[in-house]
Amino acid sequence: MGTPAGERRRLFTQRRLSLLGTILVVAVGCAIAVRTVDVGEVIDAVRVADPLLLLAAVFVYTLSWPLRGHRYGQILDSIGHRCGQRFLTAAVFVSQLTTLVVPARAGDGVRAYLLKTRRDVPYATGAASLTVERLFDLLALACLGALAAGWLAVEGSGLPVGRSVPVILAAGAVAGVAVCCSLLVVVLARSDLELGRRLQRWVGGSKLSKAVDAVVSFGADVRVIAADPRAIGRIGAGSLAVWALDVLTAVLVLRAITDELAPTMLLAVGTLAVTVGNLAKVLPLSQGGIGLYEAAFTALVVAVSPVTAATALAAAVVDHALKNGVTVVGGAASGLLLNLSPSVAGNQSGSGEAESSNL
Repeated sequence: MGTPAGERRRLFTQRRLSLLGTILVVAVGCAIAVRTVDVGEVIDAVRVADPLLLLAAVFVYTLSWPLRGHRYGQILDSIGHRCGQRFLTAAVFVSQLTTLVVPARAGDGVRAYLLKTRRDVPYATGAASLTVERLFDLLALACLGALAAGWLAVEGSGLPVGRSVPVILAAGAVAGVAVCCSLLVVVLARSDLELGRRLQRWVGGSKLSKAVDAVVSFGADVRVIAADPRAIGRIGAGSLAVWALDVLTAVLVLRAITDELAPTMLLAVGTLAVTVGNLAKVLPLSQGGIGLYEAAFTALVVAVSPVTAATALAAAVVDHALKNGVTVVGGAASGLLLNLSPSVAGNQSGSGEAESSNL
């Protein structure tokens, strides 16, 4: 069935706004960089970066993708759906590539579509699994960021205090809010509230019944995981492993570009930079967080370390470009492996046709 005219207009508007937002963010970022940073110094920092360390960073980041597929498999297993790690790794790759190149976070729709058409996973369950994945991503980032911020607060006596303390406090506040919100979700999901059933009875037989049923099914799937401490532990450990490799990638990139930081300082700064950069990407202001990640990463590194703005910006650009490059290559290869039609990504909701797959 084709997408209704109203839905097509809505998607077109979202994509146009995302594209305009990306152009605006990049344009503003470039204008600020030109006025405040020596562009030649940035280029020189990239040019003299250690190629072996950059190659190691590519290798480390590539290793994180099978872990992403494994973690997503743990989430679906907890809800009662076994889909196979190979398929799920490919699905995660494709969804992340779609989110990177197609506006309006189309990747979430593509992943839900793949789960439904290839593994018969209901759309509500697909949405619930994506929500759980995002929640654990946020928790893992919050934990890693809090650890790094705490270490810098205790050991960073030689840092520019006036600049570093506000950033460290802000990162700690974000981590605290994330943990509190996550605990609230878990408490509500584990409770014995009958709100869902009451709402179903209230709208029974009306036009809203299907939508309410989907919401209740979504909540039930989330509740299954929230009520299982072992599942929370497994998924949490997997999330920390995924983001630890993401952090290690950034640390290797930083080390490839500058040797100004001691190893422990390098690890702490890299961890906090990745945390703040990815939290900035949550804001739907640009496509794939382009510009937002670099700005947050650079500001954090400059605020909490002696690294210059030009060097920090060079590291941020290389780190993000490297990660996006792996996503593009892996996502394209996974799309071919899945025999996935490009129309699926274009339609976002998965209304396009797809060939059968051996996965």
